[in-house]
Amino acid sequence: MDSQSFSYLFAAFLLATLGLKLWLGMRQLRHVANHRDAVPAQFAQKIPLAAHQKAADYTIAKTRLKLVMLVVNAVVLVGFTLLGGLQWLSLQIIQLAGPGMVYQIGLIAAVMLISGVIDLPFDYYKQFTLEEKFGFNKMSPGLFFTDLIKSTAIGSAIGLPLIWVTLTLMDKAGALWWLYAWGLWCVFQMLMLGFYQSVVAPLFNKFTPLQDESLRTRIEGLMQRVGFASKGLFVMDGSRRSAHGNAYFSGFGSAKRIVFFDTLLARLAPSEIEAVLAHELGHFKLHHVIKRIAMIFVVSLGFLALLGYLKNQVWFYQGLGVQPMPVVSNDAMALLLFMFVLPVFSFILSPLTSIASRKHEFEADAFAAHHSSSQDLIAALVKLYEDNASTLTPDPLHSAFYDSHPPASLRVQRLLSL
Repeated sequence: MDSQSFSYLFAAFLLATLGLKLWLGMRQLRHVANHRDAVPAQFAQKIPLAAHQKAADYTIAKTRLKLVMLVVNAVVLVGFTLLGGLQWLSLQIIQLAGPGMVYQIGLIAAVMLISGVIDLPFDYYKQFTLEEKFGFNKMSPGLFFTDLIKSTAIGSAIGLPLIWVTLTLMDKAGALWWLYAWGLWCVFQMLMLGFYQSVVAPLFNKFTPLQDESLRTRIEGLMQRVGFASKGLFVMDGSRRSAHGNAYFSGFGSAKRIVFFDTLLARLAPSEIEAVLAHELGHFKLHHVIKRIAMIFVVSLGFLALLGYLKNQVWFYQGLGVQPMPVVSNDAMALLLFMFVLPVFSFILSPLTSIASRKHEFEADAFAAHHSSSQDLIAALVKLYEDNASTLTPDPLHSAFYDSHPPASLRVQRLLSL
């Protein structure tokens, strides 16, 4: 392929992907607005009209913001690639740092910094205007920026060494560098699964042992029934930042922990909490977690192999507005360009991942119904949909592309059949 043909191909896919996303977003806006004034029949006795309308308005507001961000991100992407922004930035950094590893890491860091600065106003607006308007924001501006500084520092401390090792492999490990980089990435992911909850998460939230003895006894009974061993039951101060509620388990092996948001415990009855946890444990007992990790590893191997090929193709750089340098390593540039174009070419496959994820959600619901109570899980889901202002009437096609969980109506219908 020549560079001009690849430029046309990239531009065509970018326009098609952007057009598809905008079309899906407009479908979502119309569908939710058209169903705003009537609660679906199966929820009519459980969710008030006012709560249903709040969920519709919240969904519409989030979708509108997402549409604006889509356009901005597309413009930024074109600026970095076809309009030569990345080429210009590369020349500026190489003048300051000279050729070598400092230049390569500096280029990646600069792109991440620019992208973060562009996203910052949208993140701030979402937190302090959109979330505030609908009563979900519990965060102060000070905490917002403190979290930003912490996450940037942690990301740099973890990410920069990983980038350095990856770039070193790309330069020194020969034609199969991508295979060694894949092994490094897999090890890194498994280490993060083991250490995130005990090392990183406490830097942002406070985790305290579950104090409610009756609830603890109920949960421990559930874990015994399903054969799940946990290192502890913890409550996270999620209410410090948001009114949204959730529960999850993290880690693997003997280090598994179960974590409840305090907002979840405040809203659900003990039997409903047990049903929600049974659903989460279902993902573990049915090996969904292992299957998802394995799939991620397989897909990432394919992508890295593709990058291993593309990084040696001049048309790949030139087609994206970059002139590869003959005496300077282009590995960092190849990584950035690949990260830019991959979502453009792969978005059309999104429904496939949604199908697999929804299958796992249905299976976890069935597991929960068997080991706890389907009625309690339905009651918990209804409360969570109401409390989180999740729309009960998403556009089916938009949902197929974006939602990893089945729509509420399908989940409840399936649970009732059990």
